[in-house]
Amino acid sequence: MLKKLQFLRQRNQCIYSVLISLLCTAVPMGAAALYSRLAGPDPANITVLFVFSLIVLSCSATNYLYGILCSLLDVLWLGLTQDISLCRLLVTFVGFAVITVFIHTLMERSASQASLITEREKQLTEADMEKTRANLLRAISHDLRTPLSGILGNCLIFLENQPLLSEQEKRLLVVNVQQSSHWLINMVENLLSITRIREERPTITTNDELVEEVISESLQKMEKRHPDCAVRVKIPEEILLIPMDVVLIEQVILNLLENAVLHSGSSEPVDIIVESEPRQVTFTVRDYGNGIPEDRLNCLFDGTDYSAVHAPDAYKGMGIGLVICKTIITAHQGTILGRNHEHGAEFVFTLPKSRDQENPS
Repeated sequence: MLKKLQFLRQRNQCIYSVLISLLCTAVPMGAAALYSRLAGPDPANITVLFVFSLIVLSCSATNYLYGILCSLLDVLWLGLTQDISLCRLLVTFVGFAVITVFIHTLMERSASQASLITEREKQLTEADMEKTRANLLRAISHDLRTPLSGILGNCLIFLENQPLLSEQEKRLLVVNVQQSSHWLINMVENLLSITRIREERPTITTNDELVEEVISESLQKMEKRHPDCAVRVKIPEEILLIPMDVVLIEQVILNLLENAVLHSGSSEPVDIIVESEPRQVTFTVRDYGNGIPEDRLNCLFDGTDYSAVHAPDAYKGMGIGLVICKTIITAHQGTILGRNHEHGAEFVFTLPKSRDQENPS
């Protein structure tokens, strides 16, 4: 079956080359005949016309032999219709043949280089995806182990020491279990979000969504998870409709808001700032806390297990959430970065305004 497909492909290429050769021979001959009738014999200009047709043929045909054959036909036509000596005809044929071979060889080398570049980019992309996958699995293993250990530990304390515990202590243990359970639920939501993105080609199906509604839905979900959190929103007055997967973008906003609330070390309100630019919309989630350590800024989105290297618990759970944010925004053909400002930290991500930008050809 494979050999048959290869044969059919080669046959189709051969037919195409023959047709384009006939076209690149007949059209310039007809144009040259018309020019000679209107302006009289002019071998120089007619030769330029044939050279142009040979360049077009060399860029299109699958073999330079088609160009040489057309060169021979062109020279014969010149010999029959123009007053040109045999020596000049031979020189013209050699020139046509050299042009044909040179252009065809140049096109083949360009195609080969383009193929090598494409293959190298594919290999780099696969390597990057494999690295991200490994970092994501490492982050998942840590972030799932933390709440599960907390739930198990609190349950064991409750079962083994129930008669000795006061009502307040029992309630505290149950609250700890509830918080760890919420953490697990959020983790599962993150994992479900990332499975919506195809592994083979990181793109998603988008619809035009109103930015103000997406922010509103995200804030409502945030309020249910963290009733005491305070968020200030700044959105342009203009109506912003941009293509997105609304569930995934809401998950990004929730992750960034939770990081700001839980890990900034500040009780000040968190800012969400939306800015409209000519080709994209920029979202900024800004806190007013401790900021991000300088040695962490360059590896925020690679899934590195921060809490395994640095002792403070303030950054537990950030790894997988930021990796998922990066994956989602990249699938939308946007960008995301984290940085410090004068009074804390901020995460900035962009989304293109049009599907043409989102799915570049």
